[in-house]
Amino acid sequence: MPAVVVSGSGENPEFEGRITVYVTVCVIIAAFGGLMFGYDVGISGGITSMDDFLKKFFPVVYKKKQHAHENNYCKYDNQSLQLFTSSLYIAALIASFVASKVCSKAGRKPTVQIASIFFLIGVVLTAGGFNVEMIIFGRIFLGFGVGFANQAVPLFLSEIAPTNIRGALNISFQLFTTIGILLSNLVNYFTANIRPHGWRISLGIAGIPASMLCVGSILICETPTSLIERHKVEKGRKVLRKIRGVENVDDEFDSIVHACEMARQVKDPFRQLMKPVSRPPLVIAICLQIFQQFTGINAVMFYAPVLFQTVGFGNDAALLSSVITGLVNVFSTIISIYLVDKAGRRILLLEACVQMLISQVIIGIILFKGLKATGANLSKGEAIFVVVLVCTFVMGFAWSWGPLCWLIPSETFPLETRSVGFAFAVSTNMLFTFVIAQAFLSMLCKMQAGIFFFFAAWIIIMGVFTWFLLPETKGVPVDSMVDKVWKQHWFWCSFVAEDEYRTDVKVV
Repeated sequence: MPAVVVSGSGENPEFEGRITVYVTVCVIIAAFGGLMFGYDVGISGGITSMDDFLKKFFPVVYKKKQHAHENNYCKYDNQSLQLFTSSLYIAALIASFVASKVCSKAGRKPTVQIASIFFLIGVVLTAGGFNVEMIIFGRIFLGFGVGFANQAVPLFLSEIAPTNIRGALNISFQLFTTIGILLSNLVNYFTANIRPHGWRISLGIAGIPASMLCVGSILICETPTSLIERHKVEKGRKVLRKIRGVENVDDEFDSIVHACEMARQVKDPFRQLMKPVSRPPLVIAICLQIFQQFTGINAVMFYAPVLFQTVGFGNDAALLSSVITGLVNVFSTIISIYLVDKAGRRILLLEACVQMLISQVIIGIILFKGLKATGANLSKGEAIFVVVLVCTFVMGFAWSWGPLCWLIPSETFPLETRSVGFAFAVSTNMLFTFVIAQAFLSMLCKMQAGIFFFFAAWIIIMGVFTWFLLPETKGVPVDSMVDKVWKQHWFWCSFVAEDEYRTDVKVV
């Protein structure tokens, strides 16, 4: 299993090294995996609102959209259209388990390379598609790329970064994802009026970051942890010197070797993960991924142009509104990078629950009162207010449930189960992303404005879970998580037996 070396605090030594140009380049190249993920998330909502795309692949939806007495909530309800969006995520779910093995046996670098190849194949199939089967197969290949990239890139970033900025780089992966979403919204805005192949341009532009990831993945190095873990010890020392920019790396090198040796002692990490002693981080990791999707965020980001058209914006105005929400997403994630180690995890999550709950409830009330199934749309003022509320919702999500649902699992699993535990987190996220993507338009049709109350109810559940069951992990050394967090928690302490945890594992 991959041994992920993560910095602690306080009790752990400071290692020699500096932020080298080479590390910076490697981080940027690897982060294109997150950018590709974000671009694939955002691009589908824009092109599924383009008439040329609908006429070619989903003529039934196009006719419903153009009908004089259309149902405002049901004009985009089509299982094939939803499958176009959601097929990426079920493919990513399956690929994440394969990617975990590849990451362990072959290394992080080859896994990123495989991801880039899947991305390129997916781009060719979707941008060059001539029937619905072809574009769905293209989305499946993009999903394979997402599964491999989401497994390898966070590990690569955490292992190559200097210890003092490793936490920030973890959230930086989410930042690049939000940048990808923003870029997709900008591209859709400018290609919407390029007839009849604007949608091909939107899908084809994904080939640029995919190509950069493919070429760049040849230039990046393998991580020292992966090399040492696969018994290439001296090569690992050489790479560590290169990325740290100093000759004396003995302390960090010894710590990596020690961490890998301790991880090798666990022959079956899956069995270890299933023990009651591993239940607190496992339950929290899985619940966080489920809750992240049931905030409704991906429903909003996937279908933002569709949603804004539903409340009365024209096609161009709807796409522009999506660009605005994309900008809010990016800048709010930057705020999270600044606040996460100052305010703490719990306060950001709880504050966001209140902010998202208020936004969802007010949106639901406005649509319930002002947007009936047939007839006039909202007034211009009401529609603009909905956009403001959506931005408020996205803002709360982007500095909390977006990045922290990835950060918290990475710092709560012990070393011996961290890789397989993180694989469970990734696969759970992809599964429920698939569920929401496949069901959202049908739910919007059947539940109408009630869908926002549905998500609001989940936000209440999330808030209760966070208040009672999610302990604060800010400033807690990774190797002290059991003693300082789980054993001190009113509920999780009952699952932690002293003789089942190794509290002397040195994690750097």
